[in-house]
Amino acid sequence: MRFPSTTRVLITLALLVATTAVGAKPTVGEPAPEFSGMDSNGIEHSLAQYRGKFVVLEWTNDGCPYVGKHYGTGNMQALQKKYVDQGVVWLSIISSAPGRQGYADGARANKLTQERNAAPSAVLLDPDGTIGQVYGAKTTPHMYVVDPEGTLLYMGGIDSIPTANWDDVPKADNYVSAALDEALAGTPVSKAVTRPYGCSVKYGS
Repeated sequence: MRFPSTTRVLITLALLVATTAVGAKPTVGEPAPEFSGMDSNGIEHSLAQYRGKFVVLEWTNDGCPYVGKHYGTGNMQALQKKYVDQGVVWLSIISSAPGRQGYADGARANKLTQERNAAPSAVLLDPDGTIGQVYGAKTTPHMYVVDPEGTLLYMGGIDSIPTANWDDVPKADNYVSAALDEALAGTPVSKAVTRPYGCSVKYGS
């Protein structure tokens, strides 16, 4: 079937937009990808509902030794508590697929939060990897900071020493803390993109 020229142009533009959207990756300084997902208590969260607040996205997997480093030392919990107390929304996200390392249903996620004395605003369950894929999350942990206007301010590693050694935590420059402190003070984030490190996110095949 041959379409009129105007229709062909519209179809081409629609295909171009669709292709761009599918292949788009988050970019610092651009709007953070929108998402919605259920938390460990069955409550739905979306990025849009937190407009007006800073938001931290933390990809996590309790079986990963790199995650264990930051929870075992209390580093992640301290960050969560410090910034949630300042009005930041902190969303921990589990994108491990069923049967893969780190997978958790709501009950298990809540048990982990309690056992580790963690303090995120919520733990989002992403077993099909939808949110993780939209953000291009590669590792646990992989960290993102979004500003109150919905702009992505930071993405990358949690700190400057990419090891699973607990002794390295106090020696490292914490990139997430630095980004939040600068942003909350109204100054530009000096190190907005860093290399994430950790275990690969255990997406389904």
